[in-house]
Amino acid sequence: MTRHVRDVMTRDVVMVSADSTLVAAAREMREYDIGDVFVMEDGRLFGVLTDRDIVVRAIARGLSPELVSAGDICSRELVTVAPDDGEWYAVELMRLHAVRRLPVLDRGRPVGVLSLGDLTVDLERDSTLASISAAPPNR
Repeated sequence: MTRHVRDVMTRDVVMVSADSTLVAAAREMREYDIGDVFVMEDGRLFGVLTDRDIVVRAIARGLSPELVSAGDICSRELVTVAPDDGEWYAVELMRLHAVRRLPVLDRGRPVGVLSLGDLTVDLERDSTLASISAAPPNR
């Protein structure tokens, strides 16, 4: 039986505006215990910002997280999937583009995110990565 992206994606996505500061985006990540947020502009997905982006693209360069916006450093060249796409299609996209997260869009609107961890928990339940991905957060 073919499973679809909608069957394994994380539905609760956190969004920030493109002009939000990195501090504001980082606070959202901390609040929801996540490593990425969707960056929105004019009601559309503008990019994806990860905790690593904040560290590598801003802090390590000496940029001020109070002054730099999420839109300034987020990833803008996105690979996306639709809820009805097959999960193996998503796996192939991740492999081909070397990404760990795929925004899930329905008619251009964000409805979820599919992570490597989501897929691992579903496809390789007994793997080490699945057990780590399924574990509760370690705040």
